[in-house]
Amino acid sequence: MNTKISFKYLSEPDMVAAGVKDMDQCVEVMEDMLLTLNRGDYVMGGQNHNSHGCMVTFPDEPEFEGMPKNADDRRFMAMPAYLGGKYQLAGMKWYGSNIENKKQGLPRSILMMMLNDKDTGAPIAMMSANLLSCYRTGGVPGVGAKYLARKDAKVVACIGPGVMGKTSLAAFMSVRPNIDTVKVKGRGRRSLESFVEWAKAEYPQLKTVQICDTIEECVRDADIISMTTSVSNSEATFPYIAEEWIKKGALISMPSAARFDEDFLVKRTKKVVDNWKLYEAWEEEYPYPTYDQLQIIGTKFTDLRHLGKITQEEIIDIADIITGRLPGRESDEEIIIFSVGGMPVEDIAWGSVVYKNAVMRGIGEDLLLWDKPEMA
Repeated sequence: MNTKISFKYLSEPDMVAAGVKDMDQCVEVMEDMLLTLNRGDYVMGGQNHNSHGCMVTFPDEPEFEGMPKNADDRRFMAMPAYLGGKYQLAGMKWYGSNIENKKQGLPRSILMMMLNDKDTGAPIAMMSANLLSCYRTGGVPGVGAKYLARKDAKVVACIGPGVMGKTSLAAFMSVRPNIDTVKVKGRGRRSLESFVEWAKAEYPQLKTVQICDTIEECVRDADIISMTTSVSNSEATFPYIAEEWIKKGALISMPSAARFDEDFLVKRTKKVVDNWKLYEAWEEEYPYPTYDQLQIIGTKFTDLRHLGKITQEEIIDIADIITGRLPGRESDEEIIIFSVGGMPVEDIAWGSVVYKNAVMRGIGEDLLLWDKPEMA
C-alpha cells in the first residue's frame, strides 16, 4: 500500500499567482456554489448542518493571567464544511481577529484555509486565506448584482471603503460594465484615499470616484448601494438610510448592517438572501432579536417574520431566482435588498479552484505529512 501523504502549501503570493484575484471567475464560481447549496449537496457545521461556524470569544474580565480580554473583533473562529457538486471536498477556514492588529500594520483578521480529501480526511492543501476570503465575499454580491441590479446600472455607492468594499465593487464592475461612477463614504481619511487610489488604478474607465461626507450624499442617485461597514451590536446605532434617499430601482447589497424604517422594509422592498437555510440556523442559534447579535440584514428579515410582520414566502433565496423558480427584478422601480451572510462552502468553492490552478501552473510548495504513519 502507498501510505505517503503530502499536501500543497500556498502562501499569499502563491495565491495571487494562482488567480485568487480573478473576480470574473470568482463570481461564476460563487453562482455555481449557490446552486449547489440549493440542491442540498453540502454540509456545514452544527446539528442543523447549516451553521456558519464555531466562535471562541473571551470574557470581559478574564480570571486567568494571559487570557485575552474581550474587545471589538477579539475572537477565533473555525468554519468547517463539505461541498459536493463539482468540488467534492471538505475543508475549514480558521482565523483569529483583533482590531488592534491594525496598529502593527496587520489585517484585523489573519486567515488560513485547509482543504481535505472527503473520504480519507487527508490534507490536500493549506493556503493563505485573507485574499481568498475577501474575494469570495465580494463574489456573492456580484451574483446579486447580476440577477438583481438594473442592467443599466451606472452609479455605485460604497458605504465602507475597506477590503469588502473594494472586492464588492470589483464584482459589480465584473457583471455591470456600464458602471461609470463610484461614490464612497467612510470614517477615516486614509482608508478613503486608499479606496479612491485603488478604484482609479483598477478601473480607469470610471469617470468619477467621489468621496462623500454623509451617507445621504453617497446613497442618493445610486443604482447599487453596497453596505460593508463594521457596526456595533445594537440596531439603534447602525448607519441609518432613509427611504427618500434611495433611488427607485436600486439594489442594496448588504454583507453588513444598516437601519431602515420598518414600514419601508416590510412593504416596499423585495427581500433576497444568499442561502435561506443559513438564516434559519442563525435564528435557532441566536434567538430573537437576532439582528442585534449578528448584524446581517437577513436576520432582520427573520426578526420581522418572528413578529408576524412578513411571511416566510417574502424572504427569497437567490438560487430560486437564478433557476427561474421565482422572479427576480420585476420592474425598473423595484427596490431590492440582498443579504450576504458568508459561508465556509464559499471558501471551499473558491479555494478548490485556486488550488487546481496552482497545481496546473506548478505554483506552491509540496509538504510531506508522512511516508508511512507512525501509528495506524
